[in-house]
Amino acid sequence: MTAVIYARYSSDNQREESIEGQIRECTAYAEKNGITIVKHYIDRAISAKTDNRPEFQQMIKDSDKKLFDIVLVWKLDRFARNRYDSARYKTQLKKNGVKLMSATEIISEGPEGIILESVLEGYAEYYSADLAEKVVRGQTENILKGRCNGGRGTFGYTLDSERKFHIDPLTSPFVLESFKKYNEGSTMKEIRDWLNENGIKNPVGGAFTYNSVEHMLKNRRYIGELKFRDVVVPDAIPPIIPLELFEDVQKKIAKNKKAPARRKAEDDYLLTTKLFCGYCGALMFGESGTSRTGEVHRYYKCATAKKHKGCKKKTVRKQWLEDLVVNQTMQLVKDDAAMESIIAKVMELQNKENTNIPLYEKQLRDAESGIQNMLNAIQAGILTSSTKERLEQLEETKRELETRIAEEKLAKPKVTEEFIRFWLLRFRKLDMSLKDQRQALVDTFINAIYLYDDKVLITFNYKEGTQTVTFGEATEVASEGNGSDLDCFTAPQERQLLIAVFFVLYGNFSLTATADKRT
Repeated sequence: MTAVIYARYSSDNQREESIEGQIRECTAYAEKNGITIVKHYIDRAISAKTDNRPEFQQMIKDSDKKLFDIVLVWKLDRFARNRYDSARYKTQLKKNGVKLMSATEIISEGPEGIILESVLEGYAEYYSADLAEKVVRGQTENILKGRCNGGRGTFGYTLDSERKFHIDPLTSPFVLESFKKYNEGSTMKEIRDWLNENGIKNPVGGAFTYNSVEHMLKNRRYIGELKFRDVVVPDAIPPIIPLELFEDVQKKIAKNKKAPARRKAEDDYLLTTKLFCGYCGALMFGESGTSRTGEVHRYYKCATAKKHKGCKKKTVRKQWLEDLVVNQTMQLVKDDAAMESIIAKVMELQNKENTNIPLYEKQLRDAESGIQNMLNAIQAGILTSSTKERLEQLEETKRELETRIAEEKLAKPKVTEEFIRFWLLRFRKLDMSLKDQRQALVDTFINAIYLYDDKVLITFNYKEGTQTVTFGEATEVASEGNGSDLDCFTAPQERQLLIAVFFVLYGNFSLTATADKRT
């Protein structure tokens, strides 16, 4: 897995060295969990309360270039100025296959906030069709004119003031040589190493990775083609790669992909960033292996155990574990009482976070009442310089409050209880055989999963108050019970113990269930 670190400090309450502290903790977390850091994005003396964060905005743009899998932050409050922006930017990252992680916390607030963000993502998606259509028209027009639709362009090209592509004489030879090397038998890893050894930087200024080399070798822009959705424009920009060479490389890529590829398997793991080793607390990542019969097995493995640094946690079969987690989560989703409590809690949280609007609306009513009193006084013949001055003040106050209310509603849209209920209950009707729908279920309702050799502890985003789920708390809850190992290559031979911890609005309780026996 590859990651970028985003760090920010605000000039009004943090020191410059806090940036180094954030990066140090993020780097240590990445090293512990086998994550490769490829770039740092740093905004200095900038508050998260503003969208004017150039490095942050560039990171969001770069996320669609397949150069990294994770955005790693020190704390989640480094990421966005409020929950509404957080939901918006997380949606962009998800569409680009990138996940957000914190180096110091699983969650930093009441877990119902995560559910609210899921609702807000749905709200934005549900009501943005008109805006999306306008964007599509604009971006389609751009490619018809041979212009770049966003970001820093493409390695091997430069962009002029009108964002039109021109071949870069400095970097384009490395693009051509990369295609030639692959066509002559070099692997993507060898090309990656060759580029990095020559000090060549990828489009975002970092080192080349396997993913970025693969993206380069598949990029049809190098034969002059631009594409947006279903619109393909040939000869839109100057080509760097001859068509025959490009097609030969695509055939070799397709041929090489027929063999079992561990790299590709990473994208298929639902529980990445949610799954932790119950013994050492490290993240567990997806891997694949081939048995003696040639069958490919997919499983989750502890990052510490993978590096042979003391943890002996056994690997666990991917499909078995994911099915178990999805089935347990669906039990929660189908519980009417639980869902109504979640809906009520999400509404309560949303109302708390929209406290400015009721205050402004009350002040607006007071101003309107004052204006009416002044008008009544004028009609009664009471017209003095102070009356006129007071009326002008009230009119100005009214205009300011109306502007503030409009700005608040735009920045923090109030989602109705009906929409929250509709959005959450729709999970009951989703097809859990589809990866994206299983992923949405996990992202919305699962806080963390702690995996032992004989039991699984699942914590859901469903509780009262603010609490961070820690490894120590998980160990205490899961300290009893025993059973057989959850082995990746052999089915469990005994009944497994699953501990599902629900954080409920009316108190805490644990539900102990048994997983199906597999033979």
